[in-house]
Amino acid sequence: MVSTLEILTKSPDETQQFGIAIGAIATNGDVVLLEGELGTGKTCLTQGIAKGLGVNELIRSPTFMLINEYQGRLKLYHADFYRLDNLDEIWDLGIDEYISGNGLFVAEWAEKGLDVFPDEHLIIQIEYIDEIQRKLLISSNGIRGNIFQKHLKDTFLA
Repeated sequence: MVSTLEILTKSPDETQQFGIAIGAIATNGDVVLLEGELGTGKTCLTQGIAKGLGVNELIRSPTFMLINEYQGRLKLYHADFYRLDNLDEIWDLGIDEYISGNGLFVAEWAEKGLDVFPDEHLIIQIEYIDEIQRKLLISSNGIRGNIFQKHLKDTFLA
């Protein structure tokens, strides 16, 4: 059963804090899928996730590299499907190796490849409200998704 949670962030820092909360409880094999228009904050959110994992490197959008790898408490695989046109191109990245359980996989523009991901994942749709505010719609399915949602709800809506 899919459940959805809505959270409003009022600054880029709050968006990163949201990401930190995700990174703090992530485990090997978790998949976080980010959707949203250009400039909505997908990379900003990923920077927070990386901080929550203890990654000390600067996180940049992997638009031209397609997938970047970072080491923290877990490996972080950060993908960007913006320049890809079909599922075959996503499969050609060796995506199954990245989502096989050896770290946390985060994909920007994930809507281009939803069919390649396991059933249990977290989807975060980021909507532009104004220059600093974003609406985050968090959908999840499965045990890990429910754990993420409870943690995020307790952290941001308490």
